[in-house]
Amino acid sequence: MPKYLFEVSYGAEAVKGVIREGATARREAAAKAIESVGGKLEAFYYAYGEVDVYSIIDLPDEAKAIALSMAINQSGVMSGQLTPLILPETIDAAAKAMPTFRPPGQ
Repeated sequence: MPKYLFEVSYGAEAVKGVIREGATARREAAAKAIESVGGKLEAFYYAYGEVDVYSIIDLPDEAKAIALSMAINQSGVMSGQLTPLILPETIDAAAKAMPTFRPPGQ
């Protein structure tokens, strides 16, 4: 199953919700949302700075990943950035399949 890094930044209302509900409750809510699209929450960490939450998630396909991202971003109280994580073996396979390419002007 493909893995993704999900970085989430909270707005003021989301921070108030974390204070009110608790950080572990938000982790549980994230896990339920991920499970609802057939995925699994592997790791969930809070941080401080521009990004408030870093998580690693398994999702069945790209469409489910996009759906999860859209659900979070449409909430209006937080925003997320989804990054696919690529195995070293996949990079090795890509390196062996390099196409013939001529850059412009050469």
